[in-house]
Amino acid sequence: MSDYLPEEVVLEILQRLPVKSLIRFRCVSKSWNSLITSFAFINSHLTRSLSLPSNSNKLIVRHCVDNPYVDHYKLIDDNSDSFDQIQSIELPRRSRRIQHFELIGSVNGLFSLYDQDCYILWNPSIRKFITLPKPCSFIGCCRRAFGFDPRTNDCKLVRIAFPGRINKAKPPLIEVYSLNEGCWRITSASFPPGINVTDWHKPAASLNGAVHFAAEYEPGGPCGPLVLSFDLRDEVFHVIPLPNVTFKSTYNDHTSVIGGSLSLLLYYDRHADNKCCVIWVMKEYGVVDSWTKQFTVNLNRGKIIRVLGLQKNGNILVEAILSRPRRCELSSYDPKSEQVKNLGICGCSYNFHVDNYMENLGLLDKPNETVFKSRVSRKRKCSWFMFLVVEFRMLP
Repeated sequence: MSDYLPEEVVLEILQRLPVKSLIRFRCVSKSWNSLITSFAFINSHLTRSLSLPSNSNKLIVRHCVDNPYVDHYKLIDDNSDSFDQIQSIELPRRSRRIQHFELIGSVNGLFSLYDQDCYILWNPSIRKFITLPKPCSFIGCCRRAFGFDPRTNDCKLVRIAFPGRINKAKPPLIEVYSLNEGCWRITSASFPPGINVTDWHKPAASLNGAVHFAAEYEPGGPCGPLVLSFDLRDEVFHVIPLPNVTFKSTYNDHTSVIGGSLSLLLYYDRHADNKCCVIWVMKEYGVVDSWTKQFTVNLNRGKIIRVLGLQKNGNILVEAILSRPRRCELSSYDPKSEQVKNLGICGCSYNFHVDNYMENLGLLDKPNETVFKSRVSRKRKCSWFMFLVVEFRMLP
């Protein structure tokens, strides 16, 4: 591979490099390109990235504008008081007609998108997307989730497909798409009876090798919200109850990952003057007694309609209504002072999404559907050793 360094040394250095450098170094030689795009290298690079403490200050923000209805993605500096934009990210365009997708979820820098029975996986850090094969069933009403199984380093898409409209007499089919296997499969998982999944407009939380839905018992069963998890390796459902406290009627409940912990966001008193969002955080995963009432967000402050996530400074990112109908602005809520600060990113209501930004090589080994190519100087190909040494010296 090199006249300068042994292969194992070069491999060790490459595994430590950032994604942008690795994309450049594919041009060095055919052997380097084969190595960097191999499943084994992509897996080892991801494993190493996940093992390191996260020091990223970047958030990826999705918002939609209308007339026409178009999605926009931005990289934001979370360390900046002014929430500075680092760059805009071009959304994958399957056609000029489709410029808006339902966001199923994001995990480790990969996004799962949906439009008109078409499923897409997108990696903005390498500017590549792939279209997935059609699911096994074409049943109309679905709950969808996108998650990551750290035990197999596999991203999976889950469909809970109900017969026609939600028919409680017939259990739903549970389908799973595995990125490693490249296909859909109907599982033998049994959906627990007497439970309804409630979150429609917010991605299900992915954590600890499972996806998590906000759910509730059907009328006649126990009262109060709960979390329904689906284990991505064992492919079984688990019910995670909340503490044995009295809950009022809620609306638009959804799960999230806040501070690295599973969280359930409950919205109260939709049409009252004291409406709020209570954020329950599970401090120790799987331990019911570790649920903690972490935050209460006053939704009347700044006309907040939805909680989106947590900033590094402890403030809460929220979606707040503007004076125009169906128009909202990304805002920052201080839980201590209850002050709301607008951050200057506007869009349609219930279409914002915020996640930590992580670069990875996912999808690089998949057949090209669309790759937004960038120009690479031929001189870099000749001077790869110099660039490799510079990149290595810059590593922490």
